[in-house]
Amino acid sequence: MGASTLSSAQAAWILFGGFFGMLALRVPVAVAIGLACLPILLIEDRLWPMLLLQETFNAYNSFILLAVPFFLLTANLMNIGGITDRLVRFSRALVGHFPGGLAQVNVVLSIFFAGISGSSTADAASQAKLFIEAQRKEGYDDSFSVAITAVSAVLAVIIPPSILMIVWGGVLTVSIGALFLAGVLPGLLIGLAQMGTVHAYAKIRGYPTYPRSTMNEIFASFLVSIPALLTPFIIIGGKIFGWFTATESACIAVLYAGFLSIIVYREMDMRGLWNAFSETGKLSAIALFCVGTASAFGWLLAFYKIPEALMAGVGAWQMGPVLTGFFIAGVFLVVGCFLDAIPAIIIVGAILQPIAEAAGLHPVHFAMIGIVSLAFGLVTPPYGLCLLITCAVAEMRVIDALKDVCLMLLPMLGVLALLILWPDMALLLPRLIEPDFLK
Repeated sequence: MGASTLSSAQAAWILFGGFFGMLALRVPVAVAIGLACLPILLIEDRLWPMLLLQETFNAYNSFILLAVPFFLLTANLMNIGGITDRLVRFSRALVGHFPGGLAQVNVVLSIFFAGISGSSTADAASQAKLFIEAQRKEGYDDSFSVAITAVSAVLAVIIPPSILMIVWGGVLTVSIGALFLAGVLPGLLIGLAQMGTVHAYAKIRGYPTYPRSTMNEIFASFLVSIPALLTPFIIIGGKIFGWFTATESACIAVLYAGFLSIIVYREMDMRGLWNAFSETGKLSAIALFCVGTASAFGWLLAFYKIPEALMAGVGAWQMGPVLTGFFIAGVFLVVGCFLDAIPAIIIVGAILQPIAEAAGLHPVHFAMIGIVSLAFGLVTPPYGLCLLITCAVAEMRVIDALKDVCLMLLPMLGVLALLILWPDMALLLPRLIEPDFLK
């Protein structure tokens, strides 16, 4: 086989230069990734433009990726079918008496919702409609309401079942069951950090609190919520104990959410079902289009051995596991500001994986550092999809909410640093419950 027309450095400049150039021109991310591939496919003698379509469609030939639309459909069925309303009632009974009661309910509902949907954008869209106007009426500042709604929505990609975990496991060949277990402790700690942040804001700004619920009220709200609360145990338990795969667990989640919405709670009609399917179709098309073009981009990176070239440069720094962990987190934090998490995993995760292996990071620990770091990108401009959604619902400018968003991210950064320094935050539950996942 003859030599390539372009060197690794030239190919990298064309790929990344073209991509960021089109981002600056406000070209949608998925389209920008695909178009950045075209110049190389035209220049390189051994490649041709149809390769872009070929690699894009090859990416869709994945049983695991079928889980993405099913988890999105689960979230939409929950919102339309009244499941979310039951969880709101239970959350209010649990934490409504804490300082900043309604904002505390916002965070706790995000934790519950994360255990069912796996989609931060679905969480942000539904909770923005639920909470922002309600918090406005109770005297909360708009910037605070938008910030806490957007920041708490990112829990959906950290607490299992997470769409990012499914994509990471499928692309980088890591046990999805291990990732599901690994996300529990980091997700809960970030949730607690957010509740602490709300507490501090409420004390400083005098936000209202609800009366403490009686034990009878808590028990009654819990009974009504039991069917909804069983969903994450069915999804995660089924995957962990080998009853079904990640994709099958997503299908089970859809059937269960549909059963609750139509048969148990009886709050969904045919129009609501149609709305759930149409919204799922739109969100799935966006996510999976990103997967396809990012896979073609990643194939070109591998063709020119760009990851190996980058690894050679970084490997010369001789970083240990901790410094490598902070380096990986820094890369994902920056990339997440400009790129959706799914293509970031496919492109950047593949580049950083050999660096993590060389430094001795466990694949599950590396995955959780990457996923938690990418979660920040959902609320940091210019990408910041969850922040954009909540600002659109509140009809306010992104820049007006940035100060509160940044303050709320500081405790979350502390949890990320602890995750890097203490690998057992991610590895403890997989090791205790199913050690085979870590082999």
